[in-house]
Amino acid sequence: MNPVLFAGALLGLLSVMIGASAEHLLKPNVDAEVWRWTLTAIRYHQIGALAVLALGLAWAAPLRPLFRRWLGVSATLFVLGTVLFSFSIYAAAVTGMESLTLITPIGGTVLMAAWASLIWAALRHGRVPDSDA
Repeated sequence: MNPVLFAGALLGLLSVMIGASAEHLLKPNVDAEVWRWTLTAIRYHQIGALAVLALGLAWAAPLRPLFRRWLGVSATLFVLGTVLFSFSIYAAAVTGMESLTLITPIGGTVLMAAWASLIWAALRHGRVPDSDA
């Protein structure tokens, strides 16, 4: 099993389920500002899912061990950041407890760390080995 690909697929599935449910159940019951937050959460959720899917596909290729490890770190940070960012907004929208959005910037920071770790992996460890041909 490819755990990174699985996590990306699960995030993608949840983003579609939550997006559809929010459109039909949440939108009629919240004000425009809360709906705007929700759309932002769904967008970041879907971007996170696609990033993890791409990492899962890359992770399946024959890679240098250290590069594979860094892809795993990036994927873990993307999953954690997406959950903290998007799900804190979802919870605030559903419950009306705006204080739950205090978690959102933590998720955003973790997402920035995910992108930074991927940049690091690409620059430092993503080199193709020299061939003897």
